Amino acid sequence: MYTLGSLYAGVGGICYGFKKAGVELVWANEYDRFACQTYSLNFDHNLIQKDIWELNPKKLDRIDILTAGFPCQPFSIAGYRKGFEDERGNHFFRVLEYIKTQRPKAFLLENVKNLLSHDRGNTFKVIKESLQFHGYEIFFQIMNTKDYCNIPQNRERIFIVGFSKVNGCKIEFRFPEKVKLIKTISDFIEKKQTVEKYFYKPEWYGYKDLTKEVVSFNTIYQWRRHYVRVNKSNLCPTLTANMGTGGHNVPIIKTESGIRKLTPRECFLFQGFSKSFKLPKISDSHLYKQAGNSVTVPLIEKIAKEMIVTLSRVYG
Repeated sequence: MYTLGSLYAGVGGICYGFKKAGVELVWANEYDRFACQTYSLNFDHNLIQKDIWELNPKKLDRIDILTAGFPCQPFSIAGYRKGFEDERGNHFFRVLEYIKTQRPKAFLLENVKNLLSHDRGNTFKVIKESLQFHGYEIFFQIMNTKDYCNIPQNRERIFIVGFSKVNGCKIEFRFPEKVKLIKTISDFIEKKQTVEKYFYKPEWYGYKDLTKEVVSFNTIYQWRRHYVRVNKSNLCPTLTANMGTGGHNVPIIKTESGIRKLTPRECFLFQGFSKSFKLPKISDSHLYKQAGNSVTVPLIEKIAKEMIVTLSRVYG
């Protein structure tokens, strides 16, 4: 069984996917204390709640696979597009220090798709060449949750997989194949949800606009300050970390009981977490943020299984 160490672990989406693929979780690192609460409810291995800049990679147990969903703001359309000039962009080089120290057999890095095109491709060129310089064969692909997981969420992310070169051995790796999307939004909705705080009320500003626009039970909507956005593709829009910063950021649905926001649990379901995944009793704003910051678990599981195939071929 291969072993795993995870940086920027969040609530454990990547760890959860690798665990389901049969990988042994050894340690994880996360700084946000609320994310650590969620993580600790669902995993029993070593979780280190510490800033990645203060953590010493030399003192960590050696692992076969390193994962990191390093901060994506510098490379996102929603960010300032500063890339490596943004101090958060330097987190990649910190991850590189862990790779150089730990020398894992393989790693998985995850980020927003715009990492590939940022600064006309120069940012990604630096990342790729830095990883190759330290002896890793690199594979990367932009993947959308809706295309690979049978989950109706439009979520594009870039995944970078690397394998340590061994005695000139040719390394072959393939990303998972696409699957047909059969499930619909209704498969991820809590049908009997009646908690009052999630429902919009007539006295709420903009309620009349909502009732005019939010008419379908099979569509997810978004309130964009002054208008309602309809997701005509019948997909859940990309769940984001800022869902917890305001009601207009949380996707909206029409139910038999009225118009309401998606609940935190539903957001986790749209990320492929099981219903048995435990959520702590903390504010919804933190839970929305955690769901938006996470990854789609079944996609990670599929990538992990393909990585195991390659590792078994290279290392026996």
